Amino acid sequence: MKHIIILITGLILTACVSTPRDNFYEDVYKPRYKRIAIEEPAQVEQKSPAPEPTIEIVRISITNPIYQGIEFLDYTEKEDRSELKELTGVDPVRIEWCAAFANAILEKSGIPSNKDHKYPLTARAFLDWGVSVDKPMMGDIVVFPRGSQGWQGHVGFYVKEQTIDGVLYYYILGGNQKNSVRVDLYRADKAIGIRRSKLINQ
Repeated sequence: MKHIIILITGLILTACVSTPRDNFYEDVYKPRYKRIAIEEPAQVEQKSPAPEPTIEIVRISITNPIYQGIEFLDYTEKEDRSELKELTGVDPVRIEWCAAFANAILEKSGIPSNKDHKYPLTARAFLDWGVSVDKPMMGDIVVFPRGSQGWQGHVGFYVKEQTIDGVLYYYILGGNQKNSVRVDLYRADKAIGIRRSKLINQ
């Protein structure tokens, strides 16, 4: 009986010995060791449970620029160069294209664009477009300063707002935001114009 126990013990130990293809330490022992260490009360920092994520459902008309603009989210000027060139009519690698993107999205939404302006590819040209409003609604055009020259700027579409540390920010959907189509935060007090088309249905 003693020999049988020794034999069985030997077989068990042999089965646990690592072979070149056996990742027991990496796959089993090491991860379990890490979990045990993390779960030790002395090493765990007590935190309040994270709030459950909420889903925000927003209904907008297909004539709202946001509806058309989100189709191009995450398009980049290099990886999607041909698609953006076809959409905007300009080469996004060579031309500052935020105004061209805004014009293209307005036209896709069935809203008159700013292409007839003397300077249709400049963001500040949108200060002459539509009507001026004080409080933005989803789909409104917002113009911001950019660069060191007085004619430079950035233009995009207002999505919503959020106050962070007492500062009001606008979520702006636009082209040429970090060389792509994105939604980014911009300080509301930096806006130099909020413009609206009468054709936008909220």
